[in-house]
Amino acid sequence: MGSDVVIILIVILVLALMWRGPKTLPKLGEALGRGVREAKTEASKAQAEIQARSGEADPPVDPDTKTDPPT
Repeated sequence: MGSDVVIILIVILVLALMWRGPKTLPKLGEALGRGVREAKTEASKAQAEIQARSGEADPPVDPDTKTDPPT
């Protein structure tokens, strides 16, 4: 199953390269990455809001911030 996903991603990449050209492909990748990052941020905000409304006291975790646990 994992190899099928890789093959599909390669086919999509080749089709995108043929459709948009090599110069615009990095811009498309940046936009896609930005969209994924924003979706993760919004998902964690929504999860934090749901936990706050349900009475749980766990603080929200920002996926972009990497911190070490307190020692």
